[in-house]
Amino acid sequence: MQLGPIADRLENYMNLLATRQRLVTSNIANVDTPGYRTQDIDFQFEYLAAAGSPDTAKLAPNITNVPGLAVKNDGNDVSLDREARLLAENGIRFNLASTLMRNQVRAIRSAIQEGRAGA
Repeated sequence: MQLGPIADRLENYMNLLATRQRLVTSNIANVDTPGYRTQDIDFQFEYLAAAGSPDTAKLAPNITNVPGLAVKNDGNDVSLDREARLLAENGIRFNLASTLMRNQVRAIRSAIQEGRAGA
């Protein structure tokens, strides 16, 4: 069932957030892995690409290493401070998106119920 363009974009956004969440948790899990390099996505670029075209929303985000992080002696560059901040930020974004999605579903449900009452 299609909920409309707003719900589709919210779904794409939530999928992007889920991808980032997996990357952040993987980074945290590898904080002590020698040679491990922090991975992320260019969140703003990926979101704008997904929002601009339905075709690009179906593509997997481009996962890259994060430049400019301090590298420890073992070659690992995971910063727990950075990853904790991203987890918190991602959680806030996901909560907002899920609230907006619930509101979209309520609005559609309300329109359907009003349509039935008027028939």
